[in-house]
Amino acid sequence: MFIINCKNYVDTEKQISKLSQTIYKNSIKYKISISIAPPLHLTITSLKYNIPVFAQHVDNIDKNNSTGFVVPKSIKNSKINGSLINHGEHRIATKDILELLDTFRKLQIISILCVENIIELKKYLKYQPSFIAIEPKNLIGTRNSITSEKPETIIKAANILKRHKKTKLLCGAGISSSYDVKMAMELGSYGILVSSAILKANNWNKKIDEFANAMFNNARVDFSNVKK
Repeated sequence: MFIINCKNYVDTEKQISKLSQTIYKNSIKYKISISIAPPLHLTITSLKYNIPVFAQHVDNIDKNNSTGFVVPKSIKNSKINGSLINHGEHRIATKDILELLDTFRKLQIISILCVENIIELKKYLKYQPSFIAIEPKNLIGTRNSITSEKPETIIKAANILKRHKKTKLLCGAGISSSYDVKMAMELGSYGILVSSAILKANNWNKKIDEFANAMFNNARVDFSNVKK
């Protein structure tokens, strides 16, 4: 599982079309799942390219008479595969996290819960998110990779998740090279959640190809099929 969080690095239909097409091409080439989390107004464009599409954020609200909120059932109805929850740049309250995880299970959409450390991972694991992405906050957006700065965190997380078959481990924060991807997989991660390493690259195709190749050659498991 290779997820690209666009944040707000791309904000036009032309840009997101180019990126989505590049993702589709590399997912076919390497036979792995490469997903995109575009800005919300561009999700409809990415959906045209037959790739998994995720929202960057969703609100814990389920009312028709609400304004300016991202409603879980709207994600489902729009054919979006799921959403990031509690990203380090958009943290939410524990109560909202737990209720959203329950809502996602009922809607049968994919939850990608972001946590900063092992303590948070253990706290939420029993609520069975589809994926837990471990991203130490101080490494997000840097070129200091979790794989070199905190490899023990990935190892501990992977060992914990071995006992919980319904939740898969992703890692992110600072992953910027094929070596970082290789190490993430070797340390036990099921996949990666990345952003600036791709979006700030001069050549999106080259960078995505580099990461996808590293995943394909170092995966310990078959992650081509994403289960809800």
